[in-house]
Amino acid sequence: MIVRTLDEVVGTDDDVSAEGWTSRRLLLAHHGMGFSLHDTLIHAGAELDMWYRHHLEAVYCVEGEGELECRETGRRWPIAPGTVYALDKHDKHTLRARTQLRMICAFNPPVTGREVHDADGAYAPPAADSSAAE
Repeated sequence: MIVRTLDEVVGTDDDVSAEGWTSRRLLLAHHGMGFSLHDTLIHAGAELDMWYRHHLEAVYCVEGEGELECRETGRRWPIAPGTVYALDKHDKHTLRARTQLRMICAFNPPVTGREVHDADGAYAPPAADSSAAE
């Protein structure tokens, strides 16, 4: 059984920040669950272009207001508490935060926690054995 609290993650190597966001990685590839789970803050005013071409992601908003845009179609959706979106087709998207957003994110395959976004906003493809310890 795995039991972790957000307080145990904040301030550790699993608490990762970059321009516009902070991701507290609660479950990672080395936990062996087949997905990773993140408590992510999107900073107010951030506009993030992302494209997870090697991962599927589901996102559930628990706090804040913003907007999601599909960059291929231009379609936009409001994001507010209770909204979930799933990038089931490796969708190129832009996330805009009017206020700070707090999002619960699940990635499949799981991330290791050491990925960085490339110029397209994507993470590198997972290693052959993504369940291996970091």
